[in-house]
Amino acid sequence: MSSANALRLDALARDFLRVAEAAAIEAARTMGQGKREHSDHVAVEAMRKAMDPLPIRGTVTIGEGERDEAPMLYVGERVGRWNDGDLEVDIAVDPLEGTNLCATGAPGAIAVLAVANHGGLLHAPDCYMEKIIVGPRARDHIDIQAPVADNLKAIAKALSRDVEDLVVIVLDRERHAKLIADIRAAGARIKLISDGDLSAGISAAVRGTNVHAVMGIGGAPEGVLTAAALRCLNGGIQARLVPAKPGQEERLKKMGVTDLRRIYTERDLAPGPDILFVATGVTDGTLLRGVRFFGGGLRTSSVVMSAAERVIRFDDAVRLEEHADITVEF
Repeated sequence: MSSANALRLDALARDFLRVAEAAAIEAARTMGQGKREHSDHVAVEAMRKAMDPLPIRGTVTIGEGERDEAPMLYVGERVGRWNDGDLEVDIAVDPLEGTNLCATGAPGAIAVLAVANHGGLLHAPDCYMEKIIVGPRARDHIDIQAPVADNLKAIAKALSRDVEDLVVIVLDRERHAKLIADIRAAGARIKLISDGDLSAGISAAVRGTNVHAVMGIGGAPEGVLTAAALRCLNGGIQARLVPAKPGQEERLKKMGVTDLRRIYTERDLAPGPDILFVATGVTDGTLLRGVRFFGGGLRTSSVVMSAAERVIRFDDAVRLEEHADITVEF
């Protein structure tokens, strides 16, 4: 991509921020209502509507599923104006990462998207992916093929810590019983989460969150979105695809994935030279606060990352209704 095009993509950061905010706001209105599908539906609708006027020739590479499974933001859908001269981009979206979290009012739900130049994001199949995610200092010291204890020792050494000081996030799933046992046997501490391994991956790459690694099997699409954020944060991921349902292995072959033993890094999953990653909090989390409503307005908390510009922006926005007597609190 030319430097001119790179600048154009970064110039759209504010527009994509509004897209994520729109999804987060609508999802947050449903928080705690126990209707996960409805929460996801309103987030998808809001994100899709907010993309329509953007000056892009956008293609959804990771979305809500295949065309026959999702009415909008499906894989392959065109978004944006698609006028002559508009920037051609690939877009990965998760309008509501953590639908169960939103439905129950639990922390960590976010609205998220990643944008890259055409071909800059892996078209990940909708299957499982085994992952190890760490921050910059441990990026070159992990090996997904090595025993859990060896990885924890390597991460601890890279961080100048003891293994006992590490906190590892793991999705609370039956498939992780052995992984959890191995982490505990090695002496590290574990934070089990019910959902939201994407936001967990971001937390592992940011200092001050008291999260040092993410391990286990989650979704492949979420792995690509995480990799996009890691490209901006200098974090690292090692991952490999795990077909778990009948027919998935055959489908992977049709998509050109012939080596199921291949190990992917953040640069394999998000190879684009220019990447934007945007997330807005829906419920309160480690990095972002959720949407807060008050009489006459609302407040959002977001992060915008640019791999080309090497800038991470935290955005705290207050939206006011048209009343003269509204007081804004800081």
